[in-house]
Order: sequence, then structure tokens, then C-alpha cells
Amino acid sequence: MAAGRRPGVSRQPRDTGDRPTVGSAAAKPEADPESVARNIGLRLLTAAPRSRRQLADAFERRGVPSDVAERVLDRFIEVGLLDDAEYARLVVHSQHVDRGLSGRALRFELRKRGIDGELAEAAIGNLTDDDVEARARALLARKLASMAGVDRDTRVRRASGLLARKGYSPSLIARLVREMVDDGTLQDLTEAGSWDV
Repeated sequence: MAAGRRPGVSRQPRDTGDRPTVGSAAAKPEADPESVARNIGLRLLTAAPRSRRQLADAFERRGVPSDVAERVLDRFIEVGLLDDAEYARLVVHSQHVDRGLSGRALRFELRKRGIDGELAEAAIGNLTDDDVEARARALLARKLASMAGVDRDTRVRRASGLLARKGYSPSLIARLVREMVDDGTLQDLTEAGSWDV
């Protein structure tokens, strides 16, 4: 160790004050803002599908001028890289299948991701009542199976709460909970080994 240096302290290069802000469109003043926006957008879209608003927000955070952002976003739509309707369908499918979300919760999720009301309703409309009920049954069966030995009122409360948080309608929740808790459907599913869906 060099004389006069403390252990664990490294020398830092002097700050000359001209280092660019990381990730900013202004990082390289000579860079074309449209190229910067295009690169940001392509990098984000390569990682995962996005909505127009998500990309617009990313451009804004990185200092891309709004007129440039609009041109790049319009071009992405024109060449098929950006499609909010398709993105909404993907979100509805994945959030319904993977997380069991339905109805109200899906609308919230789409709104949060920048999808307008008409596109959201069209995407949610692709789910049939049978799809929704089958997913609710699977969630409920899994929840009830994990509560063996728990009293009836607690099972009903927890199962109902689970489905309510996922956005299922109160009438569907009441019917399925009554059927699967009170009518012995859970017992039938457990014995048949078919509850793990």
C-alpha cells in the first residue's frame, strides 16, 4: 500500500465537470435526438412489449424533445413495432392466466400501463365467462386446499378476499365459495386429485 493512503479508500479521478448525464438524450450534444429516441425505444421494445405511453414516458425521462418523441412513436406504429391493441391483449392474457386477474383488476392494470378505455375493454372482452369462471375456480381450489383444518368462516373469508382482490364479481365469488366450501366440491376435487390446476 502506498504511503499516506488509508486502507479501503481508492483514488477517484478528478471531476472536470464535463461528464454527461447517463441515459440522457443530452449525454452527447452532437447526437441526433431522433437517433437517441429510436435507440431508447428499440432497446426497451427488445426487452419486453410496451405501450405507446410507456415509451413516451421513457423518452421524457431521458430528455427527448416531445416533437421528436411523437415522430419516433408514430414511425414505430407505422412499421409495426408498437401496437397498443396487441399489447393490451398480451397483458390481459398474461395477467389473467399467470396472476388470475379479472375484470376490475385488469382494467386498472391496463390503465396503469397507458392503455385507453376502448382498447382495454376490447382486450378484456376477449375473455369469455367460461374462462373467467374456470380461472376463479382454479384459484379458489388452490386456496381452499391450502387451508385444511381451518374453520369454515375463516376459509370463506380468505377465499372470498382472494377472489375480490383479483377483481372477480361479488356474485361469482358468492356462488363459487358457496359451491366449493358448502357443497363439498373441494372435497370432491381433493379426492379426485384435480384441484391442482
